[in-house]
Order: sequence, then structure tokens, then C-alpha cells
Amino acid sequence: MSTVRASPSRRAVLVWAVALSLYLLAVFHRSSLAVAGLVATERFGISASQLAVFTMLQLLVYAAMQVPVGLLVDRYGPRSVLLSGAVILAGAQTAFAFADSYSVALVARFFVGMGDALTFICVLRLLVTWFPVRRVPFFSQLTGTIGQTGAIAAAVPMTWALGRWGWTPAYLFTAGVGAALTVLALLVVADAPGRRNLRGELMSPARAAASLRASWAHPGTRLGFWMHFSTQFSATTLTLLWGYPFFVRGEGRSPAEAGVLLTLIVVAVIISGPVLGWLIGLHPWHRSSMVLGIVAAIVTTWTLVLAWPGPAPLALLVVLALVCGVGGPASMIGFDVARTANPPERMASSTGIINVGGFSASLVLVVAIGLVLDWRTPGGGTDYTPEAFRWAMSTQYVIWVIGLSQVVRYRLRARRVFDRAALEAEGRG
Repeated sequence: MSTVRASPSRRAVLVWAVALSLYLLAVFHRSSLAVAGLVATERFGISASQLAVFTMLQLLVYAAMQVPVGLLVDRYGPRSVLLSGAVILAGAQTAFAFADSYSVALVARFFVGMGDALTFICVLRLLVTWFPVRRVPFFSQLTGTIGQTGAIAAAVPMTWALGRWGWTPAYLFTAGVGAALTVLALLVVADAPGRRNLRGELMSPARAAASLRASWAHPGTRLGFWMHFSTQFSATTLTLLWGYPFFVRGEGRSPAEAGVLLTLIVVAVIISGPVLGWLIGLHPWHRSSMVLGIVAAIVTTWTLVLAWPGPAPLALLVVLALVCGVGGPASMIGFDVARTANPPERMASSTGIINVGGFSASLVLVVAIGLVLDWRTPGGGTDYTPEAFRWAMSTQYVIWVIGLSQVVRYRLRARRVFDRAALEAEGRG
């Protein structure tokens, strides 16, 4: 049994690696438009605000799909849902490659968000059935960490491909890679040792709603939701939309320096993810304490940057990028809390509930920053001032207050439910 082995089998690692490659590609698809923005504005004849709709649409679709995806995984198994997401992503990227109007491109990106949403939960669910319990926290963090390298892969290679091949061949090539990985996953991935497909019980809408209510009723699920809500939104907002203009116009940095700072966020994700996974495995009873400490560091660093008279020193901005980056892996701790709070038949649906937290917070922040920038910019143009950015970035404090107060609230309730001795004896975190 996978729950009694000290380390995963070679077969388990192979299944995980192939599933992980699809998640990495999904992140690549999600991030590819970041380096194609200028090309997209010319190709579709759109403004900067219309370009931003692509990012907002993807976040909205991703967040809205999380609970339905969790129910689908619990019913049809991670393999079937993962393959469906891969097919949708390949088709969406093909449509995006040939899109010659803004409306068609929006529809294509809608389905990119949908395919992306079908991927991550499946990989986490495969870990539960294939890996020893003690190893799940570490490999969960490693999944998130390696997956985020897709954002780096979307930068240099995609920039080169767009410049060398042009829009349609570049995006068609990425769709072709997705199709090849889909075939590989079809041959390799299975839901559990000895079982290619696992099927859950067919549930009526009423029973599905009851299952979601049961997941949400557990204080561990709510604690995981608010952990995810509180940790990742700052880094997500910076890397997907507002980081570059904030560093350039808000802090007076050069475009090259802004690019380095954004890259440092991803570097922090890559380095801190495995470390947090290792710490969670050693200290499962202190997961919420880790989250509170990390968010406190993020809040403190942002306060120093925003309160600094004039542009903040580059060294402080480097610290900001690194600390915000740690918030991404910290959000993964919420999934681990859900794993120990729910039975296997509710695992994916509870993960979906939690995944809504950080992305809904990110969506709210993306919109709030834009609204405040417009409000504080003289003449209503796009020449945003440092003062306008101080006001806009300060909207994060509202989200932090809400999130942290709920983490503290459900931390106490969850600790009454979890059996500490059982957690530590089984190595469950």
C-alpha cells in the first residue's frame, strides 16, 4: 500500500512527472500572453485596458471552475479530468493561434482558463493515491514549484518564437506540444496503482451540494481557504498584471530592473516551495503558524516600501519580490490542511473550494488597483503617479485584514477537531 511505503515507487514518480508536465504546460499557456502583449495589441487593434481583460477573464474562469472541477474529479477520477483539460488547452491555443479578431481571441482565452482550471487539482489528487502519506506535503509543494517554471519558460522561448516565427506558428507549436503530452499522459497516467480509472459515486445535484456543504462545514477546509486567500494574491497580482507598471512608474525603476524583480518572485517560489514542503512534513501541527509568519513578513515589507519617502531602495524592492514570492508556496499549505480534514471522496472538491480563495482575492485586487489608479490619476489618463500607486497598492491591507482574522478564527476551531497525536504519528500534515 502506498500509505505504508517510506518512499514513492518508480511508477508513482513516472505518473506524477507526466501529469506534472501537463500542469507546467498549463502555466506556460496561462503566462504566454504576458510576453505577447504588444504583439496582441497590434494584431487585434486593442487598447491596454482591453488587453488587461484577457488576464481578468482567465482569473475569473479559473476561480469559478474550481468547485465544479473538484466535483468532477471526485466523480470521474483525476486521469479523465486531466486529459480533458489537456485537450481543451490544445484546442484553445490552436484557436488563439488563428484568431484575427478580439472577440475570437477572448473566447480562446476563456477556454485556456477552463483547461488550466482542470489541471492542478488532478495532479494533487494523483499524489494522494500514488504517494506515501509522509511524502505528499513535499511533493505537493514540488508540484507547485516546478509548475511555476512554466511562467519562466513562457518568457524567453515564447519571445524568441514570436520574433522568429510570428504569431500563428508560435502558438501552433505550443498547441502541438500539448497534443503530444496528452498522448503521453493517455498512455502513462492511471488514477491509482492497479486502477487506470477510479469512479466515484454518481451524485445528484442535491447530493453534490450536500458534499460541498460537508467539506465547507469542516473548520479545516475553511482554514485552508483563508490561508490560500491571504498568501498568494500579492505575488499573483504583481506577476500577472500590475508588477511591471508599479516598479517602473510607481518606484522609478528601469524596465530591465522591473524585469529582474518580477523574475525574482518566481525564483523565490522555486526555492521556498520544497523548503516549506519539508517543514510541513516535520511540523504538521504548525502549518497555520507558518502562514501567519509569512503573511506578517509580506505585510511588513509592503509597509516599508509604501511608507518610504520617495522611491524605495532597490535592495528593499528585492526583498519585497522575494518575500511576496514565498507567499505562492505558502498558499499550498491550505491544500495540505484540506487533505487531513476531509475523507478521500471529498478530497478534490475540498481542494477546489480552497483554490477559489487566492484567485478570488487576486481578481478583486487586480480590479481594485485599476479603479484606484484611475481615481487618483489626474485627468483620468494612464500616466500613473507614484502617489497613485501608493493608494492603489494599499488596498491590499483590506484583504489582509479579512484573511488573517479568518485564519486566526478557524485556526482555533480546526485545532479542536484535529487529533494532534494522530497527525504527528502518521506524518500527516
